[in-house]
Amino acid sequence: MPVTVPYVLEDRTGLNTGSDFDDLYDRIFFRVARLPQKTTTMIYSMNMRGSRHRDKLPFNQEPVAILDFTPNESLGTISYVQHPLNFSLPMSRYLRKTSIFGGSLLRKFVGSDGREYKWGYRVIEGQEWSCTTTDNYLVAHYDLKPPDVRAFDVTGNNLTIYEHFFHLTLEIIASFTIMRHIAQHNL
Repeated sequence: MPVTVPYVLEDRTGLNTGSDFDDLYDRIFFRVARLPQKTTTMIYSMNMRGSRHRDKLPFNQEPVAILDFTPNESLGTISYVQHPLNFSLPMSRYLRKTSIFGGSLLRKFVGSDGREYKWGYRVIEGQEWSCTTTDNYLVAHYDLKPPDVRAFDVTGNNLTIYEHFFHLTLEIIASFTIMRHIAQHNL
């Protein structure tokens, strides 16, 4: 049985409102970008790796997901616009706290496959963010570059998505972007 390498998506800037997530093996590419002077973040499926040169090219791509935050940066609406489900939901319903008294940085969502997944901040040693199934099977994780490792022209921060969950890549990136927004704005 062939071994499939997980998607290792390099977070090109480390910024939640403007970065590219490029697979190290050139299989998939996503751009997360905030509209200028707005509270809307768009997620685009790209045809090529992010680069300094791409930013100089005309950009006329349609987003695959839209994250509309409120004017005060609190949770708004998530919309999948080129997704098999093609739906919009309030973010608070899409990405719910795991319990009434649970922390804001531990949340769950239902994937397009009908299964429940949960994100947690620093719940697994060595991982900044972890996404697991309800029975704690690791789906994806976000790792920061160790401070003692040099990185040249990259951030060294990576989002890793495991093979059995490749079909959820867009949902993982969208929910992860919301989780980072929650942490950034103490929601």
